[in-house]
Amino acid sequence: MGKWLSNPETILFNVEDGVARITLNRPDKRNALTQQMLDELYAALIEADDLTSVRCIVIEGAGQDFCAGYDISAGGDYVPPDQVRGFDAALYRGQSNYDDDAWQLRMRAQTRLQVFDGFKPVLAKIHGNCLAGGTDLALMCDILIAADDARIGFPATRALGSPASNMWLYHLGPQWSKRLLFTGDVLRGREAAKVGLVLKSVPAPRLEAEIDHLAKRIAQIPADLLAAHKRIVNAGLELMGARTLQRFAGENDARAHLTAAYSNFVATLKSEGIKEALRQRDERFGNSEASTEPEAPGAL
Repeated sequence: MGKWLSNPETILFNVEDGVARITLNRPDKRNALTQQMLDELYAALIEADDLTSVRCIVIEGAGQDFCAGYDISAGGDYVPPDQVRGFDAALYRGQSNYDDDAWQLRMRAQTRLQVFDGFKPVLAKIHGNCLAGGTDLALMCDILIAADDARIGFPATRALGSPASNMWLYHLGPQWSKRLLFTGDVLRGREAAKVGLVLKSVPAPRLEAEIDHLAKRIAQIPADLLAAHKRIVNAGLELMGARTLQRFAGENDARAHLTAAYSNFVATLKSEGIKEALRQRDERFGNSEASTEPEAPGAL
């Protein structure tokens, strides 16, 4: 297909009017991330950043969701690389100890960091579920626009670790970051806009028009000037520790994988399946939506 991207199977790539559209394309799996998808997404991001015809990039999801997280159907927190690359996994690092786990998490972070490090603006078009690993990707984008009814959060913090990419603090500040990570609750798009997690939310039928309008406005600016704007703002984030925090976040996630909650979830996943593991993790929380309005029963 191009210099960096060739015949992807899990994403779609299209360029029109200066805008590159990268679409996560596993709608039957709610666009859950596999290693193959991460590899193809990384190549697509490089392709778009390299193409002189592209001035703005949009990341979106096919079907009903942006991205429901990592594909944990294989019995872990993501599909192991050997399942899509065909090599002898015994010869390489696994996830059997803290150091190997931290190394794997750092390698996977390269895709998400390309969103941050790339020279061109990246917009996230969020609809349906944007959960767990989906937020790892979306929160690296320069601008996020969500449907009013989108669900954004990291339910996996209840048992499966801590976000391996952590831009929550820079979007939300400390209190809302802790509010969501402590509980694994999610925010609807309209609430996410109120607290600054996304730039704005719009009614779902308006989402495509809104993202297309902004992307095309951005694409009218020369790419080198856009790069100057993006890189100075991101330099400010780096001075506030954002780049360093991503390394710590991966190591912190590996630490969280040593908890009993993580071990118990994975054991249930392997013995009883994903539905039962999720039921045991989430059922006691009932309604998992956080709100800027009073939440306690009878509080209104």
